[in-house]
Parts: sequence; C-alpha cells; structure tokens
Amino acid sequence: MEKRRCNFSFGIKDHHASEKFLRYHDTRWCKPEHRDQELYAMLVLEGMQAGVSWNLILNKEDNFRKAFDGFDPKTVAAYDEAKIEELMQDGGIIRNRSKIKAAITNAQAFLKVQEEFGSFDKYIWGFTDGRVIDHHLLDGKDMPAKNELSEQISKDLKKRGFKFAGATIIYSYLQGIGVINDHWECCDYR
Repeated sequence: MEKRRCNFSFGIKDHHASEKFLRYHDTRWCKPEHRDQELYAMLVLEGMQAGVSWNLILNKEDNFRKAFDGFDPKTVAAYDEAKIEELMQDGGIIRNRSKIKAAITNAQAFLKVQEEFGSFDKYIWGFTDGRVIDHHLLDGKDMPAKNELSEQISKDLKKRGFKFAGATIIYSYLQGIGVINDHWECCDYR
C-alpha cells in the first residue's frame, strides 16, 4: 500500500514533486536535527530559498554543499571577496551577492553563538526547552507562514547579527530542523 504524504503543493511546478523533494519530505522535513554543521547548512539553504522555490534549492543542494565547503561555518566565516566572486560565477548555486554575503555573516554569528552556548543546537533548541512543537495539522491551510516562536527567534538572531533571518524564513527553518512538526495528521512520515 502506498504511503500517504502531506498534500502541499507550494513551490512545485504543476504540483509534481521531484524525487529530491519527496525524499526531503520523507526523511528530513520536521525531523529533529541536532548536528551544528547541519543546523548551519539549513540556515543557509533557507536564506537562499527566499524568493525561489524549495524544489529549486533541493535540486541545487549538492552544488551548494560543494561550493560552500560542506557548510563548515569556520571555513565559510573566513571567506573573502575573492571567494565571493568565485561563488558569483558558480552556476550551480543561487548567485545572489546579498545571500552569499549573508551566509558568511551568518557563519560568523553562528560561531559566536556556539562560543556563548557551547553549541548552536543548545541555543536553537533552548527556545522550546528541547521539545518539538507539533501542530497536528489537518490541512495545509492551517499551516502558518510564521508564528510567535519564529518571530521571537528571528528577533534574537537579528540582534546577534544574522541576516536573511526574518520570521517567515525562520518558521521554515524551524520546520526544516524539526523544532516544529507540521506534517499533516494523515501523513505516514510524521
């Protein structure tokens, strides 16, 4: 019997999800993530997604990981203007100077959070005392674009110098790292 999935269609041309999108939904979306390097990677990818479809980001994810040195925040934090120019020539990623610079700025801010809290994981999961917020959605129309939690975290991240960290991007980020579970109740991948 075929497994049931959330029936959302945002960002999917003609409502057909790519294999990468389905694999992301099934194995990563709304699944708790605690590895700092992956928490940084998702922050960059969510920022890169602003204004484009998540499907596009997933299709370019391998290229992003290669171009950004596996999303090692220490390495990215040290990028200089020459590296920015190199990335601007890379057709395998989103070539947006503001987003690329934000990835560098965010790596620097990320390292400061790690230093202050011991890990970014402790910081980000500390907003919910380590608990997953499960909205038990019955329908996609019930899924907000942002909420009080994403607004609170967005405000704190911005205060710490993070860019491309608005409440809507952060809501999507919290779903991506599993702090928020917005899988529909009928979804077999909850």
